Amino acid sequence: MEIQQFPPFTITPRHFHPIPNSTHHPVLVSPLKQQRNLLKLSPLFCSSSSSHSHPVVQDPILQQGNEPFGKSRDTHYKNSRKKRVFFLDVNPICYKGSIPSLQSFAHWISLFFSQVSLTDPVIAVIDGERGNEYRRQLLPSYKASRRKYWHQLQGAVKSPRSTIERSHRLILDVLQNCNVPVVKIESHEADDVIATLVEQVIQRGHRVVVASPDKDFKQLISDDVQIVMPVPEFNRWSFYTLKHYVAQYNCDPRSDLSLRCMLGDEVDGVPGIQHVVPGFGRKTALKLLKKHGTLENLLNAASVRSVGRQYAQDALIKYADYLRRNYEVLSLKRDVGIHIEEQWLNERDARNDSLVLSNFVTSLKDSRNLNSQNRSHSIG
Repeated sequence: MEIQQFPPFTITPRHFHPIPNSTHHPVLVSPLKQQRNLLKLSPLFCSSSSSHSHPVVQDPILQQGNEPFGKSRDTHYKNSRKKRVFFLDVNPICYKGSIPSLQSFAHWISLFFSQVSLTDPVIAVIDGERGNEYRRQLLPSYKASRRKYWHQLQGAVKSPRSTIERSHRLILDVLQNCNVPVVKIESHEADDVIATLVEQVIQRGHRVVVASPDKDFKQLISDDVQIVMPVPEFNRWSFYTLKHYVAQYNCDPRSDLSLRCMLGDEVDGVPGIQHVVPGFGRKTALKLLKKHGTLENLLNAASVRSVGRQYAQDALIKYADYLRRNYEVLSLKRDVGIHIEEQWLNERDARNDSLVLSNFVTSLKDSRNLNSQNRSHSIG
């Protein structure tokens, strides 16, 4: 709330430059710019290193004994030599719980640069305006709780638009000054932009790490795609790999999307089949997907023959459209109108990181102190 004291700020075109090869949607790019128990694996947090002033998060591909599930040592060695490209999902780290927080962004981006990405290429992606509109048309409850919170915030905060624009500008400045390109595409969520670019990076022979707490990205996990997620209770980023996924769910990650379509996603407001068929739970869903592979294969099979107990059979036939709608809502799109730029894949110049982040944190503290003084004067 401290940034309310700043005058209104409007983002202008000078803060961005357009991507020439984007044909369908306007693209803005900054100039430079309970799981632990389920896994039963050692969390891949930070370890001390004499060659670094800060602890560095272990990359499981580079760790002996942590090669991806089912991989030979030769393939493990081949993957370890591939360039590593990070995609940073910016929006989630700008919140502390459900509250927008620049302090949260400062904290997690500092740890990310100093302990995770180092000088590897980083591409930051933020949600475009009306990015989830088409999903809400399919399912009105999609992220409805987030819309409710936004309306509450509008009612509680004076000049919310100027506050948000100011925060947006500060975040863009930090990323730009740390030499991170920032991509925002109108009418598209960051998840879909990242999924599209991930495939393009892999086609270039690189491997990808998606930095995000969003479980939607589990549907991308493969030998060449990992997730690194912030874990607040440990104050660390932690890698989540193909090996972790198999240990947690005991199924192929290609079934992840189908599993979530059946079980739903309460956080995103997507109801699972258990809401209409209470006896149809995780155990049943996993058993059916392990046999049939994907939701579509399962639904097609159920339409012509028995695939399980009668209650499951009846549910799959009666609620086939319900499940296909969930699939449409939860699946990440890979056809966003954007193409990777070669300069985004260059090693990141990290020499300014300490100064940029230090100045940012100092400015937040100064702003907070100013707000405290203003409140004291108004009370007095």
